[in-house]
Amino acid sequence: MRCPVCKQDMMVIEYRDVELDYCPGCHGVWFDSGELELLLDSYGLGETKQFLDDVAGVPGVVRLEKRRRCPICGQKMKKANLGGQAEVLVDVCRDEHGLWFDRGEVVQVVRHLAQEHLPPADPRAQVISFLEEVFPASE
Repeated sequence: MRCPVCKQDMMVIEYRDVELDYCPGCHGVWFDSGELELLLDSYGLGETKQFLDDVAGVPGVVRLEKRRRCPICGQKMKKANLGGQAEVLVDVCRDEHGLWFDRGEVVQVVRHLAQEHLPPADPRAQVISFLEEVFPASE
């Protein structure tokens, strides 16, 4: 699969039976439909399912950032604001093939979903730590 941003071949990273597509060039992450929910469920964040289901219904946002094409169907994806006050702009396939997160956005969204200070032993803190390590924010 090719990255919708820099057109490089993406790497498949498997973690907890979830395969993520990661671009080593721009450090973006593609989640096929349902993969983000599986990852969050594996850490006991299943209550986020409604939040993620609502992403498909979020109206598109007009931004200067170029609209990306879905790596599955090739259609232009819509931009959606996620994350409340810590605004995160993600790309959402209109045909629900998946979500594209630019570098560091996955961690921002998961932090928002946790919405509380978590002790290091908490499974939700572990998923945030994993995502920070694998998908670092911009330097």
